[in-house]
Amino acid sequence: MSVNADVLTASIAGDQRRPSGGWSSRTAFILAAAGSAIGLGNVWKFPYIAGENGGGAFVLVYLVCVAAIGLPILVAEILIGRRGRGSPVHCIEALAVSDGHSQRWVMIGWSGIVCAFLILSFYSVVAGWSLSYLWFAIDGQLAAGDTTQVDSAERLGALFAGLLESPGMLIAGHTAVMASTIAIVAGGIRRGLEKAVSIMVPALFGLLIVLVVYAGTTTGKFGEAVVFLFHPDFSALSWESVLIALGHAFFTLSVGMTAMMAYGSFLKRDVSVGHTSIAIAGLDTTVALLAGLAIFPIVFAHGLGPDSGPGLIFVTLPVAFAELPGGMAAAILFFLFLAIAALSSTISILEPVVEYVEQRWGWKRPVSAMAIGMAIWLLGFGPALAFNIWSGLKVLGLNLFDLFDWLTSHLLLPLGGLLISVYAGYALSRDSLAEEFGLKRPRLFQAWRILLRYVVPVGVATVIATN
Repeated sequence: MSVNADVLTASIAGDQRRPSGGWSSRTAFILAAAGSAIGLGNVWKFPYIAGENGGGAFVLVYLVCVAAIGLPILVAEILIGRRGRGSPVHCIEALAVSDGHSQRWVMIGWSGIVCAFLILSFYSVVAGWSLSYLWFAIDGQLAAGDTTQVDSAERLGALFAGLLESPGMLIAGHTAVMASTIAIVAGGIRRGLEKAVSIMVPALFGLLIVLVVYAGTTTGKFGEAVVFLFHPDFSALSWESVLIALGHAFFTLSVGMTAMMAYGSFLKRDVSVGHTSIAIAGLDTTVALLAGLAIFPIVFAHGLGPDSGPGLIFVTLPVAFAELPGGMAAAILFFLFLAIAALSSTISILEPVVEYVEQRWGWKRPVSAMAIGMAIWLLGFGPALAFNIWSGLKVLGLNLFDLFDWLTSHLLLPLGGLLISVYAGYALSRDSLAEEFGLKRPRLFQAWRILLRYVVPVGVATVIATN
């Protein structure tokens, strides 16, 4: 499908009418983009991978990866989206044609669509876990009662195992997340996404600050958590840790799957892409570090391991909550926070696919959101049933949940980031980039372009080659 010349001209000029309007302000865009970046990666994944890879040394490497690799790609995605003023598929093709390059660059947009389908299908399953645990906390199933810590650990481990073994509960959680995601995206940019994130993102920060204060005042281990997160012990760091940090920089910033490109396509021309991207990355990183400061004091207070893997949030942490004063109230707030963080990301993953369908076939947004959302909901049965009914179904030795996770985090996201960096760094004209970048300091633009052209491709290619 090629781009009509009139549509192309209007798109590059920024006059193409968007069916769903645009962001009302720079703040609205930052909240939406930050909500996309702030998700399960910050709260579920970051603490346990930091725990598994030595704490402070890993955090330092992660911050370098965010600044040198993740942030340049984030800027590129937003810039391409605003320049093209369409769905990722449309604007990538339009910009390539306008600069005299092959339309085959459109593969970046298609890769993003495939990535969105796969990520949302298993991400919504994990988001459903947080809803289940929110109910467990409200219902008192996480309470310790008269049992010892060992008994609590065994009981809560069995509770998590029981959740994974229950196809009904997993499908119910997955369905609730997808239904909420479809409903928000169907409302469009201002009435749907913007209205939702204006509530969710401030709520996220409010809940997280309450949890950090709680951890700091009830556990007596806040100082130990600060040392663990911010005192680097490079003897605990391996090359594999560096690769994990780099891969997580992609996952947590939502880059490589064109979600930020879709959000950027609605951004006003007078907003600085550079400054805005720094604000988004800063908010995302702040949440990840605050999540660590909320979680690790609670874990350390009970002599539990910070390297408990994915079970850190759903097994280890509930054991600690069960024995702390006011622990059940804190557990309710924590899993509410986790659910909101997940939903703020799922809507951004669905958005680029809905944009494409809306623009390509002229479908109304509610119809597009429902059709695509239902397709992803059906695909999500694979990851949900991978823990129980379909546990024997293996592809490359992986169940469907682990397969989708591996394909996206180890292959499609890094590949998408690599292609976006090469496309923006080499295919798009320097003048176009400079115009959209929006910074009056040429040195900052030049530094970003050098990172995009030379540092990012080497770093991302290394991740892909060593996976």
